[in-house]
Amino acid sequence: MTMKSLLGTVSLALLLGAAATSAQAQISIGHLQDLSGGTSDVGTPYGQGVADTFAWVNKNGGVGGKQLNVDSNDYGYQVPRAIALYKKWSGGDKVAAIMGWGTADTEALTGFLAQDKIPDISGSYAAALTDPEGTSGKAKAAPYNFFYGPSYSDALRAELTWAAEDWKSKGKPGKPKFVHMGANHPYPNAPKAAGEALATELGFEVLPPLVFALAPGDYSAQCLSLKSAGANYAYLGNTAASNISVMKACKTAGVDIQFLSNVWGMDENGAKAAGDAADGVIFPLRTAVGWGGNAPGMKTVVEISKMSDPTGKVYRPVHYIAGVCTALYMKEALDWAAKNGGATGENVAKGFYQKANWVPAGMEGVCNPSTWTEKDHRPTTTVDLYRSKVSGATDGDINDVMAKGTIKLEKVKTVELPRKAEWFGW
Repeated sequence: MTMKSLLGTVSLALLLGAAATSAQAQISIGHLQDLSGGTSDVGTPYGQGVADTFAWVNKNGGVGGKQLNVDSNDYGYQVPRAIALYKKWSGGDKVAAIMGWGTADTEALTGFLAQDKIPDISGSYAAALTDPEGTSGKAKAAPYNFFYGPSYSDALRAELTWAAEDWKSKGKPGKPKFVHMGANHPYPNAPKAAGEALATELGFEVLPPLVFALAPGDYSAQCLSLKSAGANYAYLGNTAASNISVMKACKTAGVDIQFLSNVWGMDENGAKAAGDAADGVIFPLRTAVGWGGNAPGMKTVVEISKMSDPTGKVYRPVHYIAGVCTALYMKEALDWAAKNGGATGENVAKGFYQKANWVPAGMEGVCNPSTWTEKDHRPTTTVDLYRSKVSGATDGDINDVMAKGTIKLEKVKTVELPRKAEWFGW
């Protein structure tokens, strides 16, 4: 072998060695996003919040001196595509964790996650994902499933608690009438039985549910059904895009009703698109403040936002900030794992159990305190309820509309729900 070829071989070996070392010096994360499917209206800002947060983490040293290798994919809200991506992530270069998304795909993956010991902190808040040991008898064991914020069921229970008080305060006679609305799909249906059971207990007359698709459309027929049935309170179980269609149609039809939205069903963009039809909608908020809110942690959110918007001019809706909080909980679970045997899925899951009433560092006053235990994955049973207020034309830039106060998200009530055994996993 000539000196030249020997040097070439050595150089190649060094390059291959450096590549291997680089791969070893990374922590792999799977990231499911809906940027084009049925929930992309809210999936897009949430997914951007997650992506920006991990980019910011890498910029500031990563986790345990290692960079995060985040594999972000738009799966279009399609379960088969989510399963295909999971097979990739659970294979050769096994991920340490997954940032998940929808209810149907998260529930489809639950058994695989437990088998492969890969934690998944999802954008689904289905109560079925909160029982790690399966002791509730209402859901299968989900030891590797996590989420940030109240479950869909607990959020609806809080809204019904408020609605019962609202009806009483108005001094109206008879029983208030409640109806559950949404697509016939695991996500809108997740809190349906729990909500209807509590509504009955609180003295509501529960009307037959009304179905409307996840996509925007003409839902005049549903509004006429609400009107003829005399419904007083309606839960909107879809994301904002299709909920807006219902709100506008009902406004046009002159339906006098109080809408209660799920957490994905209303935000600043939704209020802007719906205009005065969104005025008065009650919905839960996962974070303690919105964009521009007065909290120490907002400085961190602004820095994270600069990862995709160096100008600082893009308005970030509530779902973006919730994505930031969710990703930072995962980051701190990874931190703990890296210091306690390495960032394996099993260790990362344990990382979620290390603190109580936990707010990620630098996010004080933004992320609401959360606690996960090995026996209960409900991070909180405290629900902050807000009302959207729309006081004028919502044309123009969202920054201007919010700055003028044309759209406001006003806090209505904080409901502290009991951790009833019969509500666990349901």
